[in-house]
Amino acid sequence: MSLAPNSIDLLARARADLRMGVPVILSDEASASLVTAVETLNDARLADIRALGGAPVVVISARRAETLKARAYDGDLARVVLPADADQSWVQSVADPADDLEKPMKGPLMSVREGDARLHRLAMQLVKSARMLPAALVLDIEDAGTFAAKHALTRLDAEATRPHLEVNSPMHSVVSARLPVEVSEAGRLHVFRPDDGGEEHYAIEIGSPLRDKPVLSRLHSACFTGDVMGSLKCDCGPQLRAALAQMGEDGQGVLLYLNQEGRGIGLANKMRAYSLQDQGFDTVEANHRLGFEDDERDFRIGADILRRLGFSAVRLLTNNPNKIEMMRSNGIDVEERVPLKVGETPQNEAYLATKAKKSGHLL
Repeated sequence: MSLAPNSIDLLARARADLRMGVPVILSDEASASLVTAVETLNDARLADIRALGGAPVVVISARRAETLKARAYDGDLARVVLPADADQSWVQSVADPADDLEKPMKGPLMSVREGDARLHRLAMQLVKSARMLPAALVLDIEDAGTFAAKHALTRLDAEATRPHLEVNSPMHSVVSARLPVEVSEAGRLHVFRPDDGGEEHYAIEIGSPLRDKPVLSRLHSACFTGDVMGSLKCDCGPQLRAALAQMGEDGQGVLLYLNQEGRGIGLANKMRAYSLQDQGFDTVEANHRLGFEDDERDFRIGADILRRLGFSAVRLLTNNPNKIEMMRSNGIDVEERVPLKVGETPQNEAYLATKAKKSGHLL
């Protein structure tokens, strides 16, 4: 018997540590690295890391490296050498594009070309999974066990952790209860929670849809600004209400409300992207400058929840062909695409045009 945390528990702890500005340790049989999220790094912590000796590097994605004209020798990321006189604000400016236009010359930046980048790649995945800027300060260390014990740091075994970051965490049902809503008194809310302690996701069941027939369904990514605040910059709120209204008219349906705000980058990074859009960049360009891909969402979550609810086929309310492909590749038959063209405003006209042109949305 052991009360010690397992690899999934340690991953959840590591995410919390990084968000608080506390470093964590990644290690495998050959090497070990001290990892600190750039977003929560301060000058005092940076000084402590420098005092350890060695050569810290700032790990950024290839997308961010492209903006900074830094060499991404590792393909999907770049290990940028930390100059001897660099302070926290310099590190932050490498990761955060907020002042790129005001201070475009941040280099020249030197990238590490030699050596194994596996732990650096895992560090990037870890920071992204914590919904922070995709950048980490990484320092190679010796004797990970002794170092972790001395500094009371969370230590993650790389081989045990990697699968949990690359494979979607299994969902399990927490609770469901009757929830009368405006479109139907016959509503029921199901709450699902992943095993890795990540965000919960919800399924709103309208009526009593048959499990052996295609159900009218919508994969809706959470949008605080649109769904709650009525933002005019996107079409999310109108799509949510229109999808529920159509389910109410049909007398049945399932709306999956997935907590993947801002195309999967989190609300804080979404607001950073909005600030970049105010500087003239479109939504895809803004994501790239932040270091993210066009869309970081994982719609396998929706397929998993549908299966757990007993559904195997859907009539999918969507304008996004990627959702259809993801459902089909994960065992959910999409028998019909039901268009959902609502919510265009003068404020989101360019945004919708970008979704059609660069993301293939059928608008």
